[in-house]
Amino acid sequence: MKMHFCIPVSQQRLDALGSRYVLYSVYLDGFLFCRVRYSQLHGWNEQLRRVFGSCLPPFPPKYYLAMTTAMADERRDQLEQYLQNVTMDPNVLRSDVFIEFLKLVQLNTFDIATKKASLDIFLPNERSIQVEILTSDTAERILEVVSHKIGLCRELLGYFGLFLIRFGKEGKLSVVKKLADFELPYVRLRSSEVENCKVGLRKWYMDPSLDSMLMDCKAAVDLLYMQAVQDIEKEWAKPTQAQRQKLEALQKEDNQTKFLELAQEVRHYGYLQLDPCTCDYPEPGSGAVLSVGNNEISCCITLPDGQTQDTIFQMSGVKCWQVTFLGTQLDVDGPQRTLNQNLELRFQYSEDSRWQWFVIYTKQAFLLSSCLKKMISENMVKLAAENSEMQIEVPEQSKSKKYHIQQSQQKDYSSFLSRKSKIKIAKDDYVFGNIKEEDL
Repeated sequence: MKMHFCIPVSQQRLDALGSRYVLYSVYLDGFLFCRVRYSQLHGWNEQLRRVFGSCLPPFPPKYYLAMTTAMADERRDQLEQYLQNVTMDPNVLRSDVFIEFLKLVQLNTFDIATKKASLDIFLPNERSIQVEILTSDTAERILEVVSHKIGLCRELLGYFGLFLIRFGKEGKLSVVKKLADFELPYVRLRSSEVENCKVGLRKWYMDPSLDSMLMDCKAAVDLLYMQAVQDIEKEWAKPTQAQRQKLEALQKEDNQTKFLELAQEVRHYGYLQLDPCTCDYPEPGSGAVLSVGNNEISCCITLPDGQTQDTIFQMSGVKCWQVTFLGTQLDVDGPQRTLNQNLELRFQYSEDSRWQWFVIYTKQAFLLSSCLKKMISENMVKLAAENSEMQIEVPEQSKSKKYHIQQSQQKDYSSFLSRKSKIKIAKDDYVFGNIKEEDL
């Protein structure tokens, strides 16, 4: 699967000799990841090609004459496609050439030198542990350090991840994004447009039954227990009154195993809940709280007249989905140029034997997309295990920009009108409004 890379902004700059060049702002999951020149990406591609040869996707060609606006637009689109496609190969993702370049451009973009530092990692019980790192350490490396410190078995690292988490008023918790293995958490904390963010450790799978794979590791059980308690306290998981009483009794006894066994029966256990948002179902302007997990999207919908209803979309009925920038405004007031985004995720769903599009308006559209991909990945692994003749390798990280993700081999190339009329363009910047994705 691809990753959620896009280049919605480019800027014309002058070099030391007065020559013009274009600086591309590369975004990952809706957040500024780095700013790079074409020449830097071209050099990186040449290094990758020496290692991986012709299996790499095509790279946009050099132009030896001045580029027209159409040529510049085409190059930007091609660079986006390249970044998305090159991340589909797990061997490339794990290579030193890939990782070292992305580490360097992240540090350079935010003017951070490589040095020793301390980083607080928040556990699901909202307590933190401090680890000594380098500012250039990736999320994958820091996860290894944290796991060693808490005694988490190394072979279970793939079941957990580092997340950017916002702690709000009245104890509210919001998962902003999953950090990619090659992201630098120290840099991300100092570049995030979201206030009150911390790096948190959480499990990273959407199938609650996978808990059974972790029960032989005490540290893993501790983490699962902490997160289960937190999810119930935050009302992400919704036990009945009888279940709550039993869970509270087991919590007092500190019987983590029995607690987790009972938690499996709780509604929305192991789901990730998004912040309140709006949707177009069953009426435009309806409010919604989404919980994602266990192969479904569960929606608690508040209609414009105040009535509420629960709706569940099973992943087996989802054909594809698309994330779209409805409008982006370049903010130049702060110390960094950032994008204030309005996002939608629309998905095609089979209801009553006919396909319909449902639209969700949420700033967590990329996170939601990542969760949907994760559920598909887990289903693919299950399918491969059930059919030993199938050989399916699913990369741990999966993201992208033009977002048509499909569960069948037949791709659906449905297109949508761009929202360019809603986009405000700053001087010397090129901001593009419509982002689609094609994945599996």
